[in-house]
Amino acid sequence: MKFSIKKGSLEKQRSACMVVGIFEPRKMSEPAEALDTIANGYISAILRSGDMEGKAGSTLMLHNIPDTPCERVLLVGLGKESELTEKGYRDAVRAAFKALNETGAAEAALFLTETPVKDRDTAWKVSQTAIVAMETIYRFDRLKSKVEETKPRLHKVTLRAVNAGGATELAGSEEALQQGLAIAEGMNLAKDLGNLAPNICTPTYLAEQAVGMAKTHKLKATVLEQKDMEKLGMGALLAVARGSHQPAKLIALEYWGRPKKEKPVVLVGKGITFDTGGISLKPASEMDEMKYDMCGAASVLGTISAIAKMRLPLNVVGVIPTTENMPGGNATKPGDVVTSMSGQTVEILNTDAEGRLILCDALTYAERYEPETVIDIATLTGACVIALGHVASGLLSTDEKLAEELLYASGRAADPAWRLPLWEDYQEQLKSNFADMANIGGRAAGTITAACFLSRFTRKYRWAHLDIAGTAWKSGKEKGATGRPVPLLTQFLIDRSLRKT
Repeated sequence: MKFSIKKGSLEKQRSACMVVGIFEPRKMSEPAEALDTIANGYISAILRSGDMEGKAGSTLMLHNIPDTPCERVLLVGLGKESELTEKGYRDAVRAAFKALNETGAAEAALFLTETPVKDRDTAWKVSQTAIVAMETIYRFDRLKSKVEETKPRLHKVTLRAVNAGGATELAGSEEALQQGLAIAEGMNLAKDLGNLAPNICTPTYLAEQAVGMAKTHKLKATVLEQKDMEKLGMGALLAVARGSHQPAKLIALEYWGRPKKEKPVVLVGKGITFDTGGISLKPASEMDEMKYDMCGAASVLGTISAIAKMRLPLNVVGVIPTTENMPGGNATKPGDVVTSMSGQTVEILNTDAEGRLILCDALTYAERYEPETVIDIATLTGACVIALGHVASGLLSTDEKLAEELLYASGRAADPAWRLPLWEDYQEQLKSNFADMANIGGRAAGTITAACFLSRFTRKYRWAHLDIAGTAWKSGKEKGATGRPVPLLTQFLIDRSLRKT
């Protein structure tokens, strides 16, 4: 789907379909009023007849409207004007594209970015329109022998700016459009990796994708093999890999958009390509969804892909520890004690708390980049799903300013996160009689104690942790990876780059 932004009066626009908003109750937006004037009151007559109330997310397709330069007009309900939120705007855009994709229209002109949204500028609306539009057309059917035939789909979208300001505002909107498309492509990459079958998306496959990305975007990729990790003393990561026939990897992908003397942001993504729980075996029900346990890794690759497309002036390194967690004669057992790369010892009380074991060695490995900031992203705890559901990712950090930056980016990106406490009191739950720490702290505050564990390996830099167990994928009929938190991470990096320039 191709996007463009054009400025000009509505009556001069020609398109297979125009998209305008209607507020509740039956109140036309400015573009709808302008179109109604051209059509000699045709739209207002439709509204008076009761066919369209303007309820949020509703749509009505009109054909052959007199005196208008288009074949169709799509009316999109925006709800009450005074109550239009970011979510309401995104829902309206989603409804519009869903309706458009069910028609034979090959092109469309959208006037929804003219709609006022509290505390959000035109650039935000343009970026979100691109992201949501690309979400509506995403399909994962590459593993099917027969792909269902579909109607000709929309391939050209023009975002019309009737009330746009000068060249500066138009240029800002164009930049926002390109950012939105880059984020959408990064999300699609993360979704594709998450949705792949685990016999295909192995640690080796992830490493190959990273190397391919490096060639495409002129990045630097490094892949550590088992012998390399043994030399570095990554006993925690390798303990998780012991039960699998698939070789573990540690992937580093470097993007240098600024002089190398400037310290990078390091993104560390959990890459468990399939998680059985190991010896602490998971229940069989829905275990197939454990292919999504590498969505942290996928989000790192998606984010770096997005910033590389944008050519963001910032230094970013992605570090991905990746392995399967399988049972077997050689698998790690509950009660085993391992030595991490940091030298700290860990008593493994539950082999299903494996994500923190591979992350702790990756967090220590990140020290070699002398990072300004490190953010790890992981589908880490079921407790986070219980606490926050499937709406917000869990955010934990001992750095107030960093936490505020991430929360601001989550709001701007419409990719919600919620901060949980990371107080020293919780560290008590990780005490072990036989090692420096246990890998679990009991059922209480499971998300927090998991982050407490990770915090013990992050003393040398600013650090934050994102638990995406509830937001990385959907279950049920809509089962599939969501691409989150690529928007949050990318917005965080965009904000960082703006402070550098």
